[in-house]
Amino acid sequence: MLVLLAGIFVVHIATVIMLFVSTIANVWVVSDVGKASVGLWKNCTDFNCNGDLSYAHEDALKAVQAFMILSIIFSVISLLVFVFQLFTMEKGNRFFLSGATMLVCWLCIMVGASIYTHHYAGGQQVYVKSHHGYSFILTWICFCFSFIIGILYLVLRKK
Repeated sequence: MLVLLAGIFVVHIATVIMLFVSTIANVWVVSDVGKASVGLWKNCTDFNCNGDLSYAHEDALKAVQAFMILSIIFSVISLLVFVFQLFTMEKGNRFFLSGATMLVCWLCIMVGASIYTHHYAGGQQVYVKSHHGYSFILTWICFCFSFIIGILYLVLRKK
């Protein structure tokens, strides 16, 4: 049981770190032609990220930014609640609060990544030929991890 809890804790920390990286890094869509990429915040060309996004004023992008920030907040809160419950909860109880908070994080990731996928993932707004960057892929990996962690928290009992 201790190994399982430690494993979940490590995966949860990894998920928080990947959420930070995927939200901060400007590599959601990468150009196939040159060294250029687009993220949630800036347009980067030749490792110079001073360019503003041409669609920065759109509400869809602002929604993606908000949901990704909310997912980070809920993931950190879930981690803190899990550690708190680990040391204060009575034996035999389940980690309901940690699981529910992590599933809210999962929902925020799903909404943010889905909006980005629908509006911007094709890359036609910026680059003619492009592919998904590592930030976009990390976001979907965090989506899977946060769902698994949330369900495991709901199922696990403290022994």
